[in-house]
Amino acid sequence: MIEIEVEKRLGAFHIDARFAVPASGITALFGRSGAGKTTLVNMLAGLTRPDRGRIAVRGELLFSSEQGIDLPPERRRLGYVFQEGRLFPHYSVRGNLVYGARRGRSEVSFDAVTALLGLRSLLDRRPGDLSGGEKQRVAIGRALLASPRLLLMDEPLAALDAPRKAEILPFIERLRDELRVPVVYVSHAMEEIVRLADTLVLLSDGKVAAVGGVEDLTSRLDLRPLTGRYEAGAVIRASVAGHDAAFGLSELGFPGGRLRVSHLALPLGTPVRVRIRARDVALATTRPTGISIRNIFPARVLEIASDRGALVDVRLDIGRPEQPVVLWARITQRSAQELGLVIGGEIFALLKTVALDRTSLGRFDPAAGAAFREDEAG
Repeated sequence: MIEIEVEKRLGAFHIDARFAVPASGITALFGRSGAGKTTLVNMLAGLTRPDRGRIAVRGELLFSSEQGIDLPPERRRLGYVFQEGRLFPHYSVRGNLVYGARRGRSEVSFDAVTALLGLRSLLDRRPGDLSGGEKQRVAIGRALLASPRLLLMDEPLAALDAPRKAEILPFIERLRDELRVPVVYVSHAMEEIVRLADTLVLLSDGKVAAVGGVEDLTSRLDLRPLTGRYEAGAVIRASVAGHDAAFGLSELGFPGGRLRVSHLALPLGTPVRVRIRARDVALATTRPTGISIRNIFPARVLEIASDRGALVDVRLDIGRPEQPVVLWARITQRSAQELGLVIGGEIFALLKTVALDRTSLGRFDPAAGAAFREDEAG
């Protein structure tokens, strides 16, 4: 486990964070700017000292104000990847990677890291000749070669444009899936969390608002202010159940039916996670016919939440009685009234196939983050 119980005052800002998460897979620290994400990860790394508290990774105390323990960063065996690569400009890519290997007893070979991150063709180049995505891959490789027990990534994609983000995300997935290095991943981008994370820690004003599986927390209406109102939606688990090569589609099986999405270059049975935005879901009182929408699911209304404005969020169950699957729909107050929505009522949920783009899909390890159960899709 990764166990954190810390307090820190920085001027008027006070952090009082307490949580324990599995030391496996990817744990995401998510919250708005100023929530305390970077300060918290810096305390874990040993770059910022808590005023009081306790930090332990896999049973080893890294910090304890009560016992007078405060291991320096170099003794914590934690790799750190910052927003900017922070590479040595006077070293080649090879030199930067070798520097990382010198700092630890690397359990993964130089060749394995360069192959995993696609760095072999870049070894003789200097950082000034690299793109932003290439720099971040080198920074990840340098951290891995120091043989960390835990890798910290503080908004590693924040400084990159969309093409560079698309370039580096598959490498982070490979890091998770192939090397099995546990990661604490800081981000304010929900699409990154859905694609990469197993466990989610929601932060607000220096405090932990909720901890749990990504699917569980993103399905809760009460957490909308923290998970994002405009981009709000549910996350469901599924597996690749079929391919329609003639029309460039794939089918994802989940309890309650099959979801049609654009073609995924994945074998049958591959577990995937799908984020469905509330604004992409429409509702109908009867099953429609003669329309282009391919995803139509019988649903039961679980909850109706209004912000006293023009919009209403409707929480739905599109699964089976023994295996509920939560979905949201965002509609207008007028539509909710005309549809006659009531808790427990039956409805049909409609979702366009084209609404599920690549940023909505990610692979996951069914075994990761199991303590909270109470990608590359081409």
